[in-house]
Amino acid sequence: MRLLPPGTGSRSAVLTRWALLATVCLTLLPSGVAQAASPGNPLLRTGKLAATSCQEPPIIDRGVPMTREYLTAVVRCLDTSWSAHLAHAGLRFRRPTVRFYEEPARRVCGVRWPANADAFYCTERATLVFPLTGYWIEGRTDLYPLKVAAHEYGHHLQSLTGVRAAYEARVRSDRTHQAELGRRYELQADCLAGVFLGSVRRSLSRTEQDWEALSGALRAGGDDGYHRTHGTGANRLRWFERGRRAVSPAACDTWTATPSRVS
Repeated sequence: MRLLPPGTGSRSAVLTRWALLATVCLTLLPSGVAQAASPGNPLLRTGKLAATSCQEPPIIDRGVPMTREYLTAVVRCLDTSWSAHLAHAGLRFRRPTVRFYEEPARRVCGVRWPANADAFYCTERATLVFPLTGYWIEGRTDLYPLKVAAHEYGHHLQSLTGVRAAYEARVRSDRTHQAELGRRYELQADCLAGVFLGSVRRSLSRTEQDWEALSGALRAGGDDGYHRTHGTGANRLRWFERGRRAVSPAACDTWTATPSRVS
């Protein structure tokens, strides 16, 4: 999930709400479907993410919550992996700011704390925001918190590589497909999360049951109702798995996918 700057009640902010992705050149196809045309974002042409080691510390140790320590270690892994990847591709990298909250605050990054957010990325301030309590992480022992952190980091990568700026421009010019464009943006972050988890998979002390449990959590985490911003559970899992298996951002071109793949 991404969090936008102040003014979300204005018309411009409503238009911007769905803006956050694509140095791809978006076009409106004859069928009325918002899709992307070549050339793709430079991130998609950077090759495979190198396999690296990422040791997960426990989220809870002898009954003591260690959520801050866990997330600090995970973000360090993400920084190490993606900074090397972008540097190798000749792309600029900047570490995100990270802010932890014991519980949701009234306001963060200059705006009201979003309802029902596991965690989020403040685009204008390049900040990852992690609540240390809540169902998404508190007392969990599965891979879901790692995936959430990697998803939000995906939004940071989108900002670094120009995807967000191009996406925002496209949203302002195409009001009809704002919701679909937003899902393409979010599903790409899911895919980038899969790329990272795939690159560190061998270093994680996880069983096949752990990965199956994550698949179940992703299916259950879709927004299959009327107001859909992130995609159905099936599509969220599909894009995550594409990234995990390919271990390459090239698999994450949600912008050329058919509408059914980003519903």
